[in-house]
Parts: sequence; structure tokens; C-alpha cells
Amino acid sequence: MGWVHNTNVKIAKGPIGRWFKLEGCGHPKERKGSLFFTELRAGLATFFAMAYIIAVNASIVADSGGNCICNGGADDPICLANLEYSLCQAEIKRDMITATAAISAFASFFMGLCSNLPVALAPGMGLNAYFAYTVVGFHGSGSVPYEIALTAIFVEGFIFFGLAICGMRQWLARAIPKSIKIATSVGIGLFLTLIGLTYSEGIGLVTGALSTPVSLAGCVASGKGTHDADPGVCPDQLKMRNPQMWIGIFCGGVFTIVLMMYRVKGAIIAGIILVSIISWPRTTEVTYFPYTPIGDDNFNFFKKVVDFHQIKRTLNVQQWGVGEYGGQFGLALITFLYVDILDCTGTLYSMARYADLTDPETGDFEGSTTAYMVDSLSISIGALFGSPPVTAFVESGAGIGEGGKTGLTAMFAGICFFISIFFAPIFASIPPWATGCVLILVGSMMFQSVTEINWKYAGDAVPAFVCIMLMPFTYSIADGLIGGICLYIVLNTVIWLVEFASGGRIVPPNKADKDPWTWQMPGGFAPPWLSRLLGGKKKFWLSDSPYTTDAEAEPVPVNEKFQNKTSASDEAADIEGVKAEPSKAGGEKLA
Repeated sequence: MGWVHNTNVKIAKGPIGRWFKLEGCGHPKERKGSLFFTELRAGLATFFAMAYIIAVNASIVADSGGNCICNGGADDPICLANLEYSLCQAEIKRDMITATAAISAFASFFMGLCSNLPVALAPGMGLNAYFAYTVVGFHGSGSVPYEIALTAIFVEGFIFFGLAICGMRQWLARAIPKSIKIATSVGIGLFLTLIGLTYSEGIGLVTGALSTPVSLAGCVASGKGTHDADPGVCPDQLKMRNPQMWIGIFCGGVFTIVLMMYRVKGAIIAGIILVSIISWPRTTEVTYFPYTPIGDDNFNFFKKVVDFHQIKRTLNVQQWGVGEYGGQFGLALITFLYVDILDCTGTLYSMARYADLTDPETGDFEGSTTAYMVDSLSISIGALFGSPPVTAFVESGAGIGEGGKTGLTAMFAGICFFISIFFAPIFASIPPWATGCVLILVGSMMFQSVTEINWKYAGDAVPAFVCIMLMPFTYSIADGLIGGICLYIVLNTVIWLVEFASGGRIVPPNKADKDPWTWQMPGGFAPPWLSRLLGGKKKFWLSDSPYTTDAEAEPVPVNEKFQNKTSASDEAADIEGVKAEPSKAGGEKLA
């Protein structure tokens, strides 16, 4: 349309166009194909691919109980049937709806504005599960209280910020063995899948058992607990009878997968909406609003439809008296930091390559340091809201696939998240069987990277396998990481000692198949800006790369090879030791 073209040209020639390097702006590094309305459409695609996180994150965090106090006594130590605790949980969920939308809006908007990358941010899947089910624990049954866990996240954000400034983030990402990096992604995917299959935040297809660790379930809520020895057992005669489970499987699972196969934008949110609409009428067997005190409370909030829910219980509740929780606090802090580094690094590099924004010679991408700084500050700000760590989302690939190439895409997605703040009653009324299959789908997407593990050499393969299996079976991401890393160190140290003691004569026959590993970085430890400063460059904060983002940098002709994907760009992430693949349909997948 003529007016669309004219508007694109007019905006491109203005200050907005030059800042974001839109096509036609006259900037020597303008991004070909980047148009204002294309960026708008891409931002909407990114939002609809990510919008599920508002409901899913809130539900997962609410499962931890937040700062609710359990007064169930010896008969109900974790308040499974305590009305007062359940009402408090509902309030936590509403707070987290607002918090998730708010921090996603803030982080995405400033990621686009400051780093000019088409990548949106939100509380990360996997990290939120680790936070809720391992650190704080289901209904607060973990080793660290909710307030202390938020303190760990707050501190982790500033540590990440310092690492980004000093250039240490790159070294840390490289120091972790490649097989363990990939196994982390796969293990978290299985962990999310298990959550999606169970009752609390899933479809209720799997539950605990007496003779086996888990068993087929599918009972209605009133059908569970008939066995005195285990209140969670589902009797054989009642298995697979829960209509809510079947609604979740077919409308939230099969329907969503079919849409994804046809590459329908927003397929995941479409499945969630369908299941939710089916579950909202109060007179059906699958209703989310039964005629109970909790159901009445949820329905009264749902009827508001449009409402700004003020954060009441989770805002700025950090506690700095770590004291007796020192060891667990440190473990949570290190795990959050480790997973964040891998997640953010892998996703940003993947999205930058997908958008043709990487430098194939250096492996870096435009605005990388700024992007990490925005991400790290968003983590700390999110902790003030009561949220798990924020990270870059691979769902941003949906927007890039729509043509997004600049930060305007992320900014438009951020604006959509901001608008969603005022629809908290809707997002708070999404049932767990609507989001359970989403967790399973995300898990399947994260599991795809298992083929990248080096299965030829046992010193890489077995530690990776242990890492993957321990995460779901111990219900702890941290335990899986510890097991995998420790086994890797033991196995490879023994091999090194034997080889050293024998003068290199006794080595595994296939040691040549081992993934290369080194703690050293190309060019030394000094970050690029420090190297330029020590080298006497006056404007040391400006990159030597033709992708420098500073408008004051001298124009450098962009070589044609940087405008097209090359085989070198496919290897760009090897500098980080991280590789992640973009997914247009949804789900974070780091490796």
C-alpha cells in the first residue's frame, strides 16, 4: 500500500530510522530489509509466540507458595488441603501475572532500545522451575525460603553485569565442557516435561506410586487419595477418567502441534486460549471455577476482565540475612548464574546468526556487551518484583522469521507485554491443564539438541547422560549439573593421569573423538575494550568491528560477505562454546 511505503520511507529517514539503522536511513551500516511496519509485525509475532510465559511462569512460581505461611500442622505439613494457604497462593499467582508482564515489557523494550537486537526477554523456562521446585520447593518445602532465593537472583544479576563488562562471561561460557552445556538443555527439557505431565502445573497424566516411582494417572481430583499409604495414588479403576486431562491433551497438545506443523504464528498461545475458554464456564465438569471458596475467589477476580492488579505480596521482599542458608544460597546463586550464562549466550548468538547480525570473523554480534548488560540488570529488577531470572527467548525467532532485524521488534513486543498488564484477570484464570502441554512441547524442543552430544567418546557421553537423567529423576537441575560435572572431571582426570604416568603410551583407543576443551581464550583474558585501552586507542569503548553500534564511529564499508550467511557464521558460536538453534514456534532451547 502506498501509505505504508511512504510511512516506512519517512520514518527511515528520521532519527528513529538512523538510530535503529532501518533500510533507507543513509547509515553506512543500515540493515537491508528492515522496514518500520515489518518490525511492527515481527514484534507482534514475537509477543504471541511468548505470551504463554505470563500464565505459565505465574503458575509455576505460585506452586512454590511464595512468602505464604503454612499453618497446616502435623496432619498437613505442606498445606495441600489448607484453604487459607490456597487463597494466599492465588494472590501470589495474580502478583506474578503482573510481575511477569511488567519485567518482560521492561526488559524487551530496553533490549531493543539499547542494543538494537530483535530479541525479547522474559522469565526463563527451566530457571523458573528450578526456582520453584528445587530452591524454594513445592509449597515452600525446599532448602531456601522464597525471600532468600530472590536475594540470590538479585545478586546473580549484578555478578552477571560485572562479568559482561569485564569480558569474563565469554571465558565462563567456554570453560564448561560442550557435552555438559548441551546436556543442561536436554535435562531441563525433561524436567519441564515431567512437570507438564504431573498434577500441580500439568495435565495430571503421571503421579507417584507405591511399588514404582511413578505411575499412570488421570484421576479427577476427588478420585485421588483413596489409598491411605499415599494420598497421591490414583486407583486403577479411576485412571484416565479426568476430562480436564483429555481437554488438555487434545485441545492444548494435539491442536497446538498441528498449528505448529503449519507454522501458524502464536500456535502455543492459541492452544492455551482454546483450553481456557472451554474451562471457564462454571457449569461444566472441566471448569476452572468450581463452586468452592477458592473457585468463587478466582471467578470474582476473573469477572473484572480488565484490571490493574497491584503487586502486594512479592514486591521487594528480599532478605539479606542468609545465615543458616549460606551453603544452599551459594549453590542456588552459582546454578542461576551458570544456567543464565549458557541460556543467554546461546540464545543471543543463535538469534543474531538467524538475523544475519554476526561477524563471521570474530563471531561477535552487534551490541553484544550492551545486550548482556540489559539482560543482567533485568534479572536484578525482576527479582525485586519477585520473579525468577529473566533471559533471552528463542521465541524471538518467530519475529525474526517475520522479517525483524532491529531493536524495534523487541520494543513492540515489550509494548504488547505492557498492555497485557491490564488483563491480569484473564491471564490469572488460565488452568494448569491448559499450560501442561506447553511445558511438554517446550521440553521436546529443548530435547532436540541431544543429537549434538558427542556419543562417540565415553568421557563426554556418560557425564552428559548422567546430567540429563539426574535432572528429572532427582527433580533438581542443580543435582544434575553437579553429577554431570563431577563425573566429567573424575573420568577425564583419571585418563589424563594414566596417560601422563605412562608417558603417553596408555590412552583410550578413540581419544581422538573427544570434544576439544580449553580454559584459554583467543587473544588472552583481557576483554576487547581493555585491550583497546591498553593499546592506546582514544575511543577504546568503540569496537574495531564493522558492526560497531556507536553512531560516532567512522564509517566502515560493510563487506558483502557480512550481508549473507556463510559457513563461517555457522561456526561463530564456537568461540563461546555454545550453539543454539532458533525455533519459530516456541520454547527455549539452549545448548
